[in-house]
Amino acid sequence: QVQLTESGGGLVQAGGSLRLSCAASGRTFGDYTVGWFRQVPGKEREFVGAIRWSAGYGAYSDSVKGRFTISRDRTKNTVFLEMIDLKPEDTAVYYCGTTRVVRSAWHEVGQYLYWGQGTEVTISS
Repeated sequence: QVQLTESGGGLVQAGGSLRLSCAASGRTFGDYTVGWFRQVPGKEREFVGAIRWSAGYGAYSDSVKGRFTISRDRTKNTVFLEMIDLKPEDTAVYYCGTTRVVRSAWHEVGQYLYWGQGTEVTISS
């Protein structure tokens, strides 16, 4: 079993940046995929991007491509979501999820078994 803890959310102005963290405890990410999703009230959880921990390659949704970058720190067993040029529409609670997920299903929220509690990101215009 793995426990996830997100951090790094906050309130920033449009055009600003934030770095979210997703730290794992209980086991290493190993051969898992770590996905980032976001959710606003009344809407479904939306795929942001994901990274295959072992290989280090990632993928992103079109809405964040070029602005968001996912990276990992093996020594800290932590995945980061670096966000730049933030927009008001990026406002949401951001979650990280993990488990073994095939590449074609990275965007599917139901594929992820373990989730963190979320961290809130608010972008003011």
